[in-house]
Amino acid sequence: MTESLNVGVIGAGSWGTTLAKISAENGHPTMLWARRAEQAERIAEERCNVEYLPNVELPINLQTTSDLQQIAEFSDLLVLVVPSHGLREIARQLGEFVDGSQCLVHATKGLEQKTHRRMSEVIREETCLRKIGIIAGPNLARELAQCGPAGTLVASHYDEVFRKGHAAFGNHYFRVYWGHDVVGAEVGGAFKNVVALAAGVLSGLGYGENSRSLLMTRGLSEMARLGTAMGGELMTFGGMAGIGDLIATCSSSLSRNFQVGARLANGDTLAQIQADMKMVAEGVKTSLAVREFARQHRIELPIANAIHHLLHEGGSVPELLSDLMAIPTGPEFAGLSR
Repeated sequence: MTESLNVGVIGAGSWGTTLAKISAENGHPTMLWARRAEQAERIAEERCNVEYLPNVELPINLQTTSDLQQIAEFSDLLVLVVPSHGLREIARQLGEFVDGSQCLVHATKGLEQKTHRRMSEVIREETCLRKIGIIAGPNLARELAQCGPAGTLVASHYDEVFRKGHAAFGNHYFRVYWGHDVVGAEVGGAFKNVVALAAGVLSGLGYGENSRSLLMTRGLSEMARLGTAMGGELMTFGGMAGIGDLIATCSSSLSRNFQVGARLANGDTLAQIQADMKMVAEGVKTSLAVREFARQHRIELPIANAIHHLLHEGGSVPELLSDLMAIPTGPEFAGLSR
């Protein structure tokens, strides 16, 4: 029989709410933390996160709170689902209330600015928690909230994290796989957002599947090049957190990063788009961290460079397309070890 867990999800956006919904539906006492007390209260009263996941009813055994100490003391398994730029501060606050016995799985797909730290590294620096993992895969929140069949990866060095992650989220429509390559899973989850920005641009310009397939294939190559340079395993990028997540994020209008790219192609400015969006498109900030890391370590990432130029150096959409089509051809797997 599956073990019963107290599951605490920190972050009440669409993805955090979806993971909390799945955990509660699986029969686990579940608590969802929202930054604002009024948001937590509204979710509890309406049994719905109207702001981020409208028209999705939440289970009665899903509690809400805005108190980090309460959720830390409640939880056997903590699930951290906050934007990358705010994760360090939340981890620092959480670190005051954990004792190291809990498992933690994060679902944040980004790299920290300036330090280029992966999210598990940030969590280790700011808390005493060591049983840490990541959940990453082709997981569009709205589809999963509506019980659409999907799969994901829980990567950790600790078997206890796999076991609890599977118990919390695995069910008849959500298949949870496991692996040990935390680095690869984190890099894959972060880098696919950069490629999705470019995919959105191509879609907004009216280009079809040939163009998207070219972009995704070469994007996967860059993901693997970056990931192996950071210490990830090449095979990871052929799985859920690599090609799986890349396909979903580059192919769906539900993807926030895809939406940003499409709107840029339609003439909106990045400032306008970000002002309109409730949720964070992680690829915008990740492109900065990736560019800095790649330059420091002399890694060739032409797609990431083209996106950086468009977003942060005053580039235009026509220039992006020109940059992408000017990428030199050559050996398909150059720069990748077997």
